Amino acid sequence: MPDTTERRPYHHGNLRTDLLAAAERSLRAHGAEQLSLRDLARDVGVSHAAPRRHFADRRALLDALAESGFMRLGAELRAAVDGIGDGSDLTARLHAFASAYVRFATENAALTGLMNSSKHRPGATAVAEAAAAAFGQISDLIEEGQERGELEGDDPEEIGMVLYATILGITTMLNSGMIESARLEDLVSTAVTQFLRGARPAEPR
Repeated sequence: MPDTTERRPYHHGNLRTDLLAAAERSLRAHGAEQLSLRDLARDVGVSHAAPRRHFADRRALLDALAESGFMRLGAELRAAVDGIGDGSDLTARLHAFASAYVRFATENAALTGLMNSSKHRPGATAVAEAAAAAFGQISDLIEEGQERGELEGDDPEEIGMVLYATILGITTMLNSGMIESARLEDLVSTAVTQFLRGARPAEPR
């Protein structure tokens, strides 16, 4: 009898990109626990073995998805700050940075959760490096503010962590339904204003 089993191609030109896109759709709809390489292979129309040419296992796929997320986040943060312009004041650029992060994290809540849970996992070096590159931009902004005398001269990374913790808290509250989206812009503005108030050099008496 002829073999009537559906034969699917082993791979195609943009398989890795297509698998990551399908994985993100599944993550958004069903959560990380439901992700499987076999299901994704079916979704993109390739053999069940094809994804393993790019991802050794499910964990490798999740790490790649988190790394890709941080790379996208970093690009969006950079574009937001660059859109304000180098000559603009620190307040405007920090506000642009915070707003861009909150927008990304609320529009991609499931992906952001995966990114944050993956970046500290032992062995996830590429994810950690992508995260550091994305968030290193806030340290750069703070260091520039210090050089201009607009901010206290403490460790830029530590100071940036304070602002990041605040905006992370805002996005977590929004994503969990604790606050309404209508309050988002005002809360971000308040967060940046209060941060700068505490980080600026004390006025001489």
